[in-house]
Amino acid sequence: MGAVDSAPRIPSVSELLWPTLRAVREIGDSGTIEEIVEKAIELERFTEAQQAVLHGDGPRTKLDYRLAWARSYLKGMGALDNSERGVWSTTEAGRSMTPEDVVSRHAAYVATLRETRKAKRLAKAGQEDEFDEESARRDWKERLLEVLFEVPPDGFERLARRLLREAGFVSATVTGKSGDGGIDGIGVYRLSLVSFPVFFQCKRYKGSVGAGAVRDFRGAMSGRGDKGLLITTGSFTADAKQEATRDGAPPVDLIDGERLCDLLKEHRMGVNVRLVEDVEVSPEFFADL
Repeated sequence: MGAVDSAPRIPSVSELLWPTLRAVREIGDSGTIEEIVEKAIELERFTEAQQAVLHGDGPRTKLDYRLAWARSYLKGMGALDNSERGVWSTTEAGRSMTPEDVVSRHAAYVATLRETRKAKRLAKAGQEDEFDEESARRDWKERLLEVLFEVPPDGFERLARRLLREAGFVSATVTGKSGDGGIDGIGVYRLSLVSFPVFFQCKRYKGSVGAGAVRDFRGAMSGRGDKGLLITTGSFTADAKQEATRDGAPPVDLIDGERLCDLLKEHRMGVNVRLVEDVEVSPEFFADL
């Protein structure tokens, strides 16, 4: 008999609308994308297997992709809003919506989008133009992650070493080899008058890094140090994040692909940012002089 496709099912965008809105409400009506995703995973009890399913060829997971669209639809439906700093919050309407309200508003919003596309003869790609902020933010990060996957393993380790130095490490040395399951390097971070060693490991993953990888990394650190940094181009499952901060075990700091892109942008490493100044005169200011 042929192999059976046992890929776990991922809920559709429409099925994720209420869990996403509920997640924002549960964490105090505002939160970062990471906080919202973590709470939605907790509320819906998504397994590590579900969190690891890729969207197409990656690097994003299907769950992350659909949760991003759920946030965007909820914004269009008037339930959520987001700031320039990437903080999402419930609106007055969103704080009182019921699951039934979400279903009816979604149906009305989708109908409006269809009419708009029909009237303007928009192509399918034009649908995503409705969510410029989210799409633009994702697009450059996806392009950057694609470039990182083309970098040789030793080059990726050198990139991590340079990033650590740019971020304030007084030294960073590559000690291991990619794929050896151990420690890739060690850096020394200085905080005011105190310095301490930090072991790091780099994982170029498409998809999610599970709790097992965190445990293995901590095991490799055993007897050598108690500060660890795990860097990946992918994401971390909820179980991996819990394992990283487990009571009684040395903490491991996690940098996922999203955060890695932000750090490369912050330190202008392979990312160029063009700022456009838009100057507008306000006559009202001078009216009361």
